[in-house]
Amino acid sequence: MATPLVGTADDGVFFSALPIVASVSRLPQRLEDAPGAVTVIDRAMIRASGARSLHEVFRLVPGFQTFTPSDKPARVNYHGITDDTDYSPRVQVLVDGRSLHSPLFRGGMNWELVPVALEDIERIEVVRGSNTVSYGTNAFLGVINIVTVEPAFAQGLSVSTQRGSGGVRDYSVRGGGGLGEGGAFRLSVQERADDGLDHRDVLPADRDWRDSNRSRLFDFRADLQLDARSLLELQIGRVEARQLVGRLSIAADGTAIGPRASDPLRRADQSSTWVQARWLHALSESADLSLRYTHHVDRLDAGFDVAGRPELGRINPNGGRGVSHEFEALHTFLPVDSLRMAWGGSWRRDTLESATMLHGVGRVSRDVGRLFANLEWKPLGWFTGNLGLSHEYDSLAGAHVAPRASASFHIDEQNTVRVGYARAWRTPGTLDHKASQLASNGSIEWAGTPGLPAEGLDSWELGYLGDWRAVRMSLDLRVFHERVSDRIHRIRTVAGGPLTAQAVHELKIRGQELQWKWQPVDATRIVVGHAHIDIDADFSTLGRTLHAAAGSHLFGSGAERYFALSERSAPRRATSLLWMQRLPMGVSLAVARYWVHDIKWTRNTDTDSYQRTDLRLSYPFSGFARGGEIAYTVQSLNGAHAEERMQRIVDRRHWVSLRLDF
Repeated sequence: MATPLVGTADDGVFFSALPIVASVSRLPQRLEDAPGAVTVIDRAMIRASGARSLHEVFRLVPGFQTFTPSDKPARVNYHGITDDTDYSPRVQVLVDGRSLHSPLFRGGMNWELVPVALEDIERIEVVRGSNTVSYGTNAFLGVINIVTVEPAFAQGLSVSTQRGSGGVRDYSVRGGGGLGEGGAFRLSVQERADDGLDHRDVLPADRDWRDSNRSRLFDFRADLQLDARSLLELQIGRVEARQLVGRLSIAADGTAIGPRASDPLRRADQSSTWVQARWLHALSESADLSLRYTHHVDRLDAGFDVAGRPELGRINPNGGRGVSHEFEALHTFLPVDSLRMAWGGSWRRDTLESATMLHGVGRVSRDVGRLFANLEWKPLGWFTGNLGLSHEYDSLAGAHVAPRASASFHIDEQNTVRVGYARAWRTPGTLDHKASQLASNGSIEWAGTPGLPAEGLDSWELGYLGDWRAVRMSLDLRVFHERVSDRIHRIRTVAGGPLTAQAVHELKIRGQELQWKWQPVDATRIVVGHAHIDIDADFSTLGRTLHAAAGSHLFGSGAERYFALSERSAPRRATSLLWMQRLPMGVSLAVARYWVHDIKWTRNTDTDSYQRTDLRLSYPFSGFARGGEIAYTVQSLNGAHAEERMQRIVDRRHWVSLRLDF
């Protein structure tokens, strides 16, 4: 009998004991042996959170920040360090080993082009702390590793829909079946749409924007068991998204006069297409080999013709085409009984084309080669040591070495103390080096900075893990001190001149993170996350020089805004609470509550402290086909607040979901 697509995993597995994780050292490890802090989000937590989009799930992770998108796409950051851009380049995001970062999106992740449906996610491992040694430059502050459901556990057919306020109208079809002897496939097709936030909720002078969102996803994965020791995974897919961007000219009473000439209201069409093949081979009982090839193409078109300036052609801010090819080999083995090792290498070529962002430059290619190794040493039952080292050569940014070391002391079966240090680098994006952005007035708005240094990070941490299985409770504490050197901002070094990326700040980030899970009875689960973050900024040597010579240019006259962006890019305190409760007759109730202090996402925006409550009530039923579920979800139950800027009001939104399994 075929197995239904949903509900195949044991939803309580991550509440009964500390989980096995593989995202830190690329070795499967008990969490108490891993060289870093990890938050595991399972399918039960994803459903209970009431999230409709993937970025919303990370509200539950200590130290992470996100916001409801409007005419600006959502972002997900860790410990702040936001930029005046729409993308987040300092946390690596992976789906089944494939990086979602793109040269088109300034080396960052576009959260409007998430290539996986929430229902297809088995679990998410979030590494809270730098992991450049395992995953390269984009893992500067952390890693989000999304593991999807294996096709063998996704048999059958499931259809679902969501309809609600704010124009929510979602549809999806998910199915799977067998492929020959020992093979299986999984296919998902999804369309999501909504009317976004309401511009009428703000003051008339701030009603110069409109909001509307639509996305479509096609995702196919097949697992083929080639023989007793070899498995071939094939994945192919495409995701498309459309948003409204730009501005309107507004009269004093808030009515729209017409499009703003320099940035008219228009559609932004974007897409990502990918192919991945991964071969996994068991060399022996204690050794494995993995080979992976990934290819993806990203496109964005938000172009417009400037009135009265036909000689400029079509202006396409942030638009263009990015292409990536990547090969990776990973070998894991046991040299001796007390040692385990994962080592390998990768090569990646990124190509970027953009008539507007690379005006007069043409196509730019970039090659990145990397060697890495992680070693786990367990000479005694009460001690686990981890060492890691990587060497990365970038054709634009040069060579960098990233080391990591940690020691875990297992006081007893329930208590572990971990100390660790890591050094990491984040190489700037291709546009930071090569940009030549044509503005709507014919000038160059942003120019690349040849020889721009990489951002550096020295991270120290002290961690504690408590695993009290008798009372079904766990506690994860992390105390951290991070020093970021050569923090990059885009500034004007000459009055009236173009923006350029410059390493002008040094940061000290200190704080604590807490994650507590408790299942007092089978029907009740509680998850609490809390982070306290302090960021202090100072000028770098270059920043001090530029500021002293500033005169009237933007960095000199507005340096305090850059300091505010660096120091307030993470809320000083943020807390999350997720309560999951099974009620009589199979009904499930989940309530998520968030407390977030004030935050700055850009130099020119502010967001006050806010509280938010989301609720989900669901009922699984049988008697039709193979069953299904009906659910009611409400977000922002407690009403209006701002999350990204005070001119974007997030108000109550609710919808009904229906899923049928066949």
